[in-house]
Amino acid sequence: TTDPEARLYKKGPGKEAKLSYQGQVMMENRHGLVTQTRLTPATGTAEREAAVEMAQQIPERESRRVTLGADKAYDTQEFVAELRQLNVTPHVTQNNKNRSSAIDGRTTRHPGYAVSQRKRKRVEEIFGWIKTVGLMCKTRHRGLERVGWMFTFAAAAYNLVRIRNLQAVVC
Repeated sequence: TTDPEARLYKKGPGKEAKLSYQGQVMMENRHGLVTQTRLTPATGTAEREAAVEMAQQIPERESRRVTLGADKAYDTQEFVAELRQLNVTPHVTQNNKNRSSAIDGRTTRHPGYAVSQRKRKRVEEIFGWIKTVGLMCKTRHRGLERVGWMFTFAAAAYNLVRIRNLQAVVC
């Protein structure tokens, strides 16, 4: 490959390695709109690093406590500690199979945790739309900057469609 930022990534044991990037989105829970996007080279820690970067960009976290929902791949001691330092409550799914979770009772006892876990699944709708309608299942470009621009553009188009659908429900 000629792109120094790209990585060969294996999705699982016994699977072929493919040149790939990972797209991450931050979604607000109330309406399911994308608030931030990141495209990173595919590494084992890129998702968590991007989530911390995006959490640092949340403007209201300085004045009031905000929450960040994520799946169980984010349930690590380092990630949870970094979010708490940023004044962000981690609503991460507990990964307690054969290990102890970094998410303890001070988070899970609140009713908002259960709500976040239900709403968190809505982010899969965003990725499904971006891959099918947004034509990002197979990228037509190379390079982190250009693919990242297309990913952000597809997420913005998703927001426009989502806003239209939300307005149709209100009217």
